[in-house]
Amino acid sequence: MRELIYAPVVHTEADLGTLSGAAKGEYIAKYGEEKWNQHVRVITDMWDGLRKKITGMNVPYQSLRIYQDGLPVCGKVMEIVREVAEKGSANYRLVMELVGLGARVEGTEDPVLLLEEYNNLKRLYQASSAEERAEAIRRYNDTEEELLIKRDTFISERIRGTLADGETGLLFIGMEHRVHKYLEGIKITYLIYRLPFKEGLAGGEPR
Repeated sequence: MRELIYAPVVHTEADLGTLSGAAKGEYIAKYGEEKWNQHVRVITDMWDGLRKKITGMNVPYQSLRIYQDGLPVCGKVMEIVREVAEKGSANYRLVMELVGLGARVEGTEDPVLLLEEYNNLKRLYQASSAEERAEAIRRYNDTEEELLIKRDTFISERIRGTLADGETGLLFIGMEHRVHKYLEGIKITYLIYRLPFKEGLAGGEPR
């Protein structure tokens, strides 16, 4: 039997790479600095809780495969994981901790689709005028639902193609994703069923 532990997450600032400054600035402009600081505290607490749950699981780490939202299928998977972990990502630091215990990380996403997502967000965050921003929002809204379905389909196929019988997968995935809809034949355990976010705390969250 193949099993998958499904962990819906919210990304930290360190996960956004070159878009982090623009995303932070937009969030503060919309909600204020106090809300931003609250947002950071909530996400930090979330990752502390997830780490306790995951490291407390009765799972043989040598048979654990990790799948990560935003991590492309490529020849530099561990290099990317180490780099993002060193930049302060709680998500990737946890991944590195699990690797140290014997888990294996799999490239998870189609790099072409990730680039499309990045470019959509880049246009949104870096718009220099109200007209540019309106056009970026329109384009984002017009394409994002279909893009998300394509990404989720690819991720599910990647899991089905790499997770062997007797192994457990651990999927870190943004809350907007619906990968579970495409995982017939794999037993899914949900690490958490909902996250304690209030209005505005997850605004502008990349998917």
